[in-house]
Amino acid sequence: MAHQTEHPSTVERIAEVLRTRIIRGDIAGGAALRQDHVAQEFQSSHVPVREAFRQLEAQGLVLTLPRRGVRVTQVDRAAVKENAEMRGALEILALRHSVRKFGPQHIARLEEAQDACAQAASLIEWDAANNLFHDILSSECGMPRLLAVLKQLQLTNSRYLFSTGFKRGWQPRSDHDHRLIIEALRDKKTDRAVQLLSMHIGTMERVGFVAA
Repeated sequence: MAHQTEHPSTVERIAEVLRTRIIRGDIAGGAALRQDHVAQEFQSSHVPVREAFRQLEAQGLVLTLPRRGVRVTQVDRAAVKENAEMRGALEILALRHSVRKFGPQHIARLEEAQDACAQAASLIEWDAANNLFHDILSSECGMPRLLAVLKQLQLTNSRYLFSTGFKRGWQPRSDHDHRLIIEALRDKKTDRAVQLLSMHIGTMERVGFVAA
């Protein structure tokens, strides 16, 4: 019975640590993940390690290849372009459905997330605040499958952010696009907010440093 009670938390702990390492580039694209090594690090059996690998594969972070085992997926220019185009379509869809349920509390949460972006002292802090901002925009769409896909796209966005951002060094950012989106939503100008969001996400494809 002890195995059954500790197993789910062990899976989540392994998956979360590996997910963070992959997103931040501590484990490079193409690198192998070996069950033996991971199990030894986390002092677990192979069962939770395999389940953690399955979670990561479902999120597009690893692939299981015949005779090559589990390897971290690559994030190349083509993947970034595809990711931006998918986000540009799906996040807009989520916002259009969410905005119908937006009230003052949602605007307040967006402002708090944007303030956190502006005050971030590191790339890690900024990425977390930026992801929260975009999560709030989609939060009321009522489409769980759409939100799951957006979460996966967000992970790819973060991976690209860390792969380019750390090379260039961290500089505090104040995102004017976020402010404009908040203003449009506060004024109940949905089409304007959607247009701004589309342009904002599109910057990821046009510049080397992810601006979305």
